[in-house]
Amino acid sequence: MTDLDGRAAAPLFYSAFLQNTVSHLQHGAWQLPEAEQDRMNDLDLWVNLARSLEDGGFDMMFFADMTGLVHEFSGGIEKFVASGLHIPCNDPMVIVSAICAATRRLGVAFTSSVLQLHPFEFARKMSTLDHATRGRIGWNVVTGMSDNAARNFGLEELVDHDERYEWAEEYMEVVYKLWQASWDDEALVLDKNAGIVADPRHVHRIDHKGQRYSVQGPHLVSPSPQRVPFLFQAGASSRGRDFAAKHAEVVFLLSPTPASAGRDAADIRRRCAEFGRDPRDIKIMQGMTFVVGDTHAAAEAEAARIDATLDDAAYVAFAGGVMGVDLGFADLDQPIGDLRQRGTESVVAWLRQAIPDREPTVRDIARIHRSAGRLVGTAEEIADGIQQWADAGIDGINVINYTIPGSYLSFADSVMPELRRRGLARDTENADPSTLRARFTGSDRPDERHPAHQYLNSIANSVAPAAEEREARTA
Repeated sequence: MTDLDGRAAAPLFYSAFLQNTVSHLQHGAWQLPEAEQDRMNDLDLWVNLARSLEDGGFDMMFFADMTGLVHEFSGGIEKFVASGLHIPCNDPMVIVSAICAATRRLGVAFTSSVLQLHPFEFARKMSTLDHATRGRIGWNVVTGMSDNAARNFGLEELVDHDERYEWAEEYMEVVYKLWQASWDDEALVLDKNAGIVADPRHVHRIDHKGQRYSVQGPHLVSPSPQRVPFLFQAGASSRGRDFAAKHAEVVFLLSPTPASAGRDAADIRRRCAEFGRDPRDIKIMQGMTFVVGDTHAAAEAEAARIDATLDDAAYVAFAGGVMGVDLGFADLDQPIGDLRQRGTESVVAWLRQAIPDREPTVRDIARIHRSAGRLVGTAEEIADGIQQWADAGIDGINVINYTIPGSYLSFADSVMPELRRRGLARDTENADPSTLRARFTGSDRPDERHPAHQYLNSIANSVAPAAEEREARTA
């Protein structure tokens, strides 16, 4: 939690940022001898990691996901496949229940695009998971980012950026109605003596008819502990930030410096207020990497060992793909001013802003992505650095790994005790289990300022007067 001036007023939240793939964000690190990302298909890897994270004081695991290759590189997909850039990539939703069955307190959030599941099916799966995990489920809402993903679900290409958010708005309306309006809290009675499972007066169809979806309902799952899964977003564009400010309860950043994170956080909170929410309703979590050593020199040596395995071309391939540009036709040491391919203007402008004192090269794309949000040093030095990010206005850290499980074990064993000593992390040893939302906000359900709240019992409230009128006519 933060004060309105942005200074840390409470311990930070800590999440493990993951993807069920070999190469997530630190491309090439999977080749390190101790890295176990190559065991991605082994459920034990994720279950054992979850136990270690819970024991180490992490609040949650967060799984990114992809439903298609982000782009092409040198006109094809060979680089993505050979380097394991999000391929192979398994569905995190499938393993969530196993992870939560092996833990007591750890929350699990995962990414699901509005592209990939019909909202009725998605709402049912999420409610089922929320029941099974006693309310420890979160959803990162995404709209899709690649033509390949769109074509995997029957579209010719990814729809226009702003139109994707209009699509997402209707998707949210449907799932909010299913989660909040279809069942009243008193609907499920399970009265064995009377032989009544649920009171029909308190279960409602939603009868949604919109531009993309027609859903009659009712929702097939009774209200889960959170009703609505805890909501995450990472929109970077202006339209994306508006969507996040309206719907998200946690926003992820990948800002390069504390100062830029502070500006980004302030912008999101300003937008939040414009949607009638309290700026403190949204928690801001910054993605960071850490290299820990007993001495500063040892940490620097370890960072050098890691960096020797990292693949600059893979970073460029992925970063260019996110920007919608195939940079595979450019030499890595080519000055960016020489890029003439259509669509590279934004890449050039971004790099020149980041490196104003010389002409950047294509390789600098990789260097910036590798170094953004990275702290190298002793546990004390890393805690000093985290304090700077907290002072800038963030509420938590999304820990990005070089190796699984090593990056998380070293952070938990070395850095967490120092963070607790400074009040930057909670003592969770005797903490009772709670819902994921309650851990972050103190409440199991979305608050009254959140757009989901307007749908709570909304059908019951509109049905009741109609029922009374029918009873009056037949009296």
